[in-house]
Order: sequence, then C-alpha cells, then structure tokens
Amino acid sequence: MNHSDLCLKPIHELLIDEHGNPTQFWIPAYQRGYRWKPLQVTQLLEDIREFSKRPNPQPEEFYCLQPLVIKATEQGRFEVVDGQQRLTTVLLILRHFNERQTEKFRFPVFNLDYETRPQLLSFLDAPSKAGADSNVDYFYLFDAINTIEEWFRKHFHEVDEIKLALLNKTRVIWFELAAQDNAVDAFTRLNVGKIALTDDELIRALFLKRNDTTEKEIDAQQLRIAYEWDQLEKALQADDFWYFLSNQQGRAQNRIGLLFELVAKTDGMDNDADQDEHSIFHAYSKKLKDCGATAKEWLRIKQTFMMLEEWFEERKLYHIVGFLIHQDMDVATICKLSLETTKSAFERKLRKEVFARTFSHEDLDTFTPEALHQCISDGLEELEYGRHTSKIRSLLLLFNLATLLDSPRSNLRFQFDSFKNGEWDIEHVRSIASSRPMRLHDQLSWLNLCAGYLEAQNSEEQATQINQLLKGINAFIKQSKKADSNEAFEALYKKLLAFFQENDEAPTDNGISNLTLLDKATNRSYKNAVFAVKRKAVLALDQSGIFVPLCTRNVFLKCYSPQVDNVMFWSKNDREAYLAEITRALVGFFSATREISQ
Repeated sequence: MNHSDLCLKPIHELLIDEHGNPTQFWIPAYQRGYRWKPLQVTQLLEDIREFSKRPNPQPEEFYCLQPLVIKATEQGRFEVVDGQQRLTTVLLILRHFNERQTEKFRFPVFNLDYETRPQLLSFLDAPSKAGADSNVDYFYLFDAINTIEEWFRKHFHEVDEIKLALLNKTRVIWFELAAQDNAVDAFTRLNVGKIALTDDELIRALFLKRNDTTEKEIDAQQLRIAYEWDQLEKALQADDFWYFLSNQQGRAQNRIGLLFELVAKTDGMDNDADQDEHSIFHAYSKKLKDCGATAKEWLRIKQTFMMLEEWFEERKLYHIVGFLIHQDMDVATICKLSLETTKSAFERKLRKEVFARTFSHEDLDTFTPEALHQCISDGLEELEYGRHTSKIRSLLLLFNLATLLDSPRSNLRFQFDSFKNGEWDIEHVRSIASSRPMRLHDQLSWLNLCAGYLEAQNSEEQATQINQLLKGINAFIKQSKKADSNEAFEALYKKLLAFFQENDEAPTDNGISNLTLLDKATNRSYKNAVFAVKRKAVLALDQSGIFVPLCTRNVFLKCYSPQVDNVMFWSKNDREAYLAEITRALVGFFSATREISQ
C-alpha cells in the first residue's frame, strides 16, 4: 500500500487476518501504556448497550468508535499509532465474552503486544493483584478487567445482544498510514493539542522513537529508557516523595513530567510557556533531532532525579527544601543554588532563603546572635491573627520543622503528603472571649462538648462540682426553647468557664503564643470549645494515627510549660513558655551552619 487508506471496519473484521489467523496489533515503546479508568471503560460499555437497545434499528445503522490509526509492518502486524486505549478495552471485552463460553463456542480474537510489556498475554490469561502491582500498565488493565466483570454481572441477561452489537454493529474509523509515513511523526501530529496526552507522554514518544530505516530488532537503548522511565515514574508516584517536591494535589498520573519541566526551566526552554501549552515538548523535539542527543538528554533527566532523591533522603535538606517548595519557591531556583557549592554551603543558602521569606530580606549572615534573637522575637511579637494569617501559618509550619531538626538523633520526618493533602486552620489554643456561642444551636453544641468531657472524668475531688454542672447542662438542654434561654445560658457559661479556669484573665489574645495548626475538620467541629475539650479531641486524633503536627500535639500536652499544674486550661504562663520555645527553635534553626559562611 503506497497511500494512506481510510475506511470503516466492523469489530468482527479486526479479529482475524486474511489467512484466518488472529490479527496482530503492536503497541510501540514510544506510546504511553494503558491508562483508561473505570469511568471510561463503563462509558464505552454503556454506549454499546444503549445502541443495542435502539427500537426498530435500520440494517445500515452502526455505532462508530474514534479512529484507529495503524501502519502495516514487514512482520505482518499492525503498529498502532493512535487508538490503543479503545483497542485494548475492546480486546478486554471480547476476552470476557470468551471466558463466559465453553471452549467449543469461543471465537478468535486479535492479539495485542506492547513492545515494553512482552508478557502482556500471560498477564491477561491470569490477571492477579500481585501482577497488577508490578507495574502501572498492568494496574490499569487489572482495574479495567474487574470493571468489565462487575458491569456484566449487573447486565448478565443482556450479554448476547451486547456481544452482537459490539461485533457486528460497532465500527472503527480505520486509518492506515502509507509505507513512507513516519509513525512517530503521525503520532505527535495526532496528539499535540489533545487533552488526553500531556507533554511528558509526547516527550516519551521522542525518547523512544524508532528509526524506520534501522534494524528491526528492539534497540537496547530504547528498552533501557522505557524501563528506567517506568522506574522514575514509580518513584514519583510515592506520595511522600511527590509532596516533598510539589504542591500539586491533582496530579495522580505521569508525575515524571516534573523532571522535564525542571530541566526545561534550568535551560530556559520554557520561555514560550505562556503562548504555547506544549512549549516543553516542542523544545525537546528540537533538541532530540541532533545525533546522540537522546542518550545525553536522558542522562540529564536521570541526574536531575538523583539530585532530588538525594535531597529527599538527607533529613535536613528534606525539611528545608520541603518548606521552601511549600512556600512556592521554584524547584529550578533551588537547583541553581546547589550548583558548584558544598553540601553545607548549599544548606546555608537555603536557610538564608527561608529567613528572607519569613523575617527579613537582610543577609542572615550579617546578624550577630543577639541581633538575630531580637529580630525573631520582635517579628513574632508583632504577628496578629487576621492581619498576618498567612505568615503565621508559614511560621507555625517552620516551627514544626525546626523542632524536628533540633533533635539530630531523631529520624522523624514531617509528613508533607498528609499536610498538603489536608486543609489547615490556625487554631486559638484558648478560645477568644468574643467568640462565645450566641445562637441556640451553637450554645447546645458547646454545652454538649463540655458535657462529654465532664462525663469522662473520674476525679473524686471534683465529683460533686462535675455532677452539678452536668445537671445544669441537662436542665438547660430540656428548657432551651424558652424565651429566657440566653440569660440561663450566660449563667451556665460562666460556671463552666470558672470550672475550666478560663475566666480569670483578660480576653485571650490573637498573638502567635495562642495559635497552633489544626486540620480544618477538627477545628470546625470543636470551635470555641474550652482548652480541656480541645485537648481531648487532639490527643484522640493522635492516638488513632491521624496526622497531627508535632508542635500542635506538644501544645495540648503542655510540653512547653515549665510547670504543668493543671492540664485543663491554657494560662498566661503557658503562652509565654510556648512563645519562648518558638523563638528558641527558630533562632537555633537560623544559627545552624553559620560557621560555613564566616
């Protein structure tokens, strides 16, 4: 065939070739693997089912799938240039039909080979969870197989008519490239601009491009890159590694693109990113045209990954780099700081960057120890909830990291993945007076929280007082709809504050000495509760294995207080001790590695 050929083919014509043998389709290494999710698989099944249910269909009517772009090879098989996701899903459905039949009634189906997955047929013959966990392609295939089985369990009485609709009434737009057409060029032309393929998937095609004039044997470099590509992607799929490096929550697939973006920024290849959403792909397309460029550029990707991995493994760099990335510092900028410098000097540069983003743009190394302490102390004192909320959140995070790094023998690491996947409020340790519950619903909620805490106490010394408070709470709840409920609540509210010793001081301040990080759900559930109730809730989270930042836990355990004479309230002395510890920890953080710069 010397020209491109376009036609419509029913699915049954794809099953066997002109010699009566199963048609051989081949997925080359330059393409991404199978990535359809259950939703897409289900949509295809539902579309075919809906077509099969049409009343009074005309003989010429058919359901049409999107184009299948292929190229015939000298080995007698078809290289799939575009459409492999649909083709693979159709194969899985056909195999499911055969599995429901005895061997006598099974029909031949086409074969599908992935260049990078030579054992695909073995997996499809015996799919397993263990096999699915071995690589990302098998994971999606296993998920699709289970989706198909579950869907047909719900539509078991329609199997025969759906099978007929798929085999005889479903067609693909069959587009066969001419012999002289370059398959990879066609692949990129077809996919640039589609939402389905991202830059890294298109770049994969460039790195794994097969020269049509070379030997037909599988190129060792091509397979090595394909294997290493999968290994890098697998490493980046680990959430603790990914969320150390990135603030992107919605990027579940193809995280390897981060490496290409990083190298592109380092080389200034992303200058046209605002005008061209595929600027990085186009930049690599130009670079990889040079002879020998593929191996060289792939080595750079691996070296970049190894540098990031080294930062991740080194505990100090993990926390400092992680903080800067959380503060939206570009990873490429951090990479530039690491060039031509020692590890200690690099670490010092990072601490100076943190200082510039949190306290002062003056050079950290110009501060004497006394001046540094004063700068941090003054900076913390002037913070006010509401006016400096964003900065307070950053400093409370930094306090957690500095506390972890303050113990060199500890191997604890901050959970950036849990932190970035959560929503965090700045919580008042002791509720502010102006936030007392005013509406009846809020009053009842506040009283129920107090009652829950009081009922859990077994103090003999306070038993009488606790019983009286519980009776008062129960009586208010029963009589809560009366007109004078506000006055009754005010009296009960004062008694409870007196019991929890939260009414003996001036209104609680909005400074950082009374603030900590708490996940939004917990904070909103226990809003305005007294300290003792909040303490109970936070410790319950910690005991159940739910992520609670270390310093938040320490606050409610009163670890910073010199004398823990009462765990039921948060006093002025507690606040002062807490502020002193924040100051000490941050001064220690910024003083570290000072000798390197002297």
